[in-house]
Amino acid sequence: MPHATGNPVRRAGRFLRTSLFAQVLFALLLGVLVGRVWPDIGSSLQPLGDGFVRLIKAMIAPLVFCVVVAGITKAGDLKAFGRIGLKALIWFEVATSVALVVGLLAGNLLAPGAGMNVDPATLDQGAVDDATGGGHLPSTAQFILESLPDSAVGAFAENSLLQVLVLACLVGAALLHLGQRKVPQILPFIEQAQDVVFTIVGYIMKLAPLAVFGATAHLVGEYGVGAMSTYGKLIAVCYGVALAFLALLGLALKAVTGLSLWKFVRYTREELLLALGTGSSETVMPRMMQKLRAAGCRDDAVGLVLPTGYSFNLDGASIYLSIGTLFIAQAIGVDLSLGQQITVVLILMLTSKGMAGVPGSAFLALSATASALGVIPAAAVALLLGVDRIMDSMRVATNLLGNCVAVFAVSRWEGALDRVTAKRVLNGEEPAAAPHRDPAKDTEAVHGAP
Repeated sequence: MPHATGNPVRRAGRFLRTSLFAQVLFALLLGVLVGRVWPDIGSSLQPLGDGFVRLIKAMIAPLVFCVVVAGITKAGDLKAFGRIGLKALIWFEVATSVALVVGLLAGNLLAPGAGMNVDPATLDQGAVDDATGGGHLPSTAQFILESLPDSAVGAFAENSLLQVLVLACLVGAALLHLGQRKVPQILPFIEQAQDVVFTIVGYIMKLAPLAVFGATAHLVGEYGVGAMSTYGKLIAVCYGVALAFLALLGLALKAVTGLSLWKFVRYTREELLLALGTGSSETVMPRMMQKLRAAGCRDDAVGLVLPTGYSFNLDGASIYLSIGTLFIAQAIGVDLSLGQQITVVLILMLTSKGMAGVPGSAFLALSATASALGVIPAAAVALLLGVDRIMDSMRVATNLLGNCVAVFAVSRWEGALDRVTAKRVLNGEEPAAAPHRDPAKDTEAVHGAP
């Protein structure tokens, strides 16, 4: 009898040792417990999460460079790469606009800030300035200019993904122009460097449970459950709208590719849970790139669409900004007209593009929107200070899934998606690890077998 009862325990222990999902989930629950019972200790554990994020970020720029250069070279067609970029931008703009409109509709119907009757004069503008560090969102011209590298080394040192993408496109174009006869060793070297980076990421991922534990304990210890009760309706509306938007994305994915978003969520559950636990989608970009390639998306589509989406396709942030703007207006008793709400959408469509990587970007975007409307005091943005960190999980999950759907959709649109492989992988019929790709087979897939 003891032997029989011991088997489930051993199986559970083996599952915990071998499954990253189980480890991260256990770390998440343990972090909540520590933050709730010992909030002072929990608040001091943030460096565990920050250190993990720093290690992953160190690998993102070289990985994106290698994947994009190899993708362009293997595809053998720079025009196809340009088409992928254009189609990605079209998809991003449509998806972001839908997210903003859905957020405004929900904010009007559910009115999360109604009845608060806050006096703007009692709010502290200095608190918003502290949150943003005195920064500002770049103008459109400045955003475009800062996307162009002024130093090849600086693009990698500053971890500027858009600048790295520009460099990768230039290198890929040069390799196509020179051809394998003139530079026969470059592409194999880049592919080997890519394998090295993926291996390093694998080492770093072993620290993921520790990072999730530290980040979760800090969040619960620092903010407790008080914000949940004070802003309960706003939190519920934002998370509910995010789920509705993801349902729309799922329908779009099914219509365009025939694939199931739910199966993709199950396929990437480890990465999604890690992103939720650390509050950062960047921590899982390398693994997501690997899994998207394994799921039938061509290298050049993955290498261009996913990193670009981190700057241009912030669906979760768009939902939060649109609902947050209405929440602030309702809380201070300002009734925004239809024309003013349309103005909100137009402003956020522009400001959301320059948010990535800017400290306190959500507050900067909201402040810019309030200033443009002229009827909401900038200090009223301070109403969201207590709830902003809690919204990270919603923003991260929605942004990440939105970008992955974009990769599938644009790949299908460009003919760069192997749907048979995608369905087999998402159904669990093939291993999730990215397979080794044979350049000859990739060329056949693009140009057709002889």
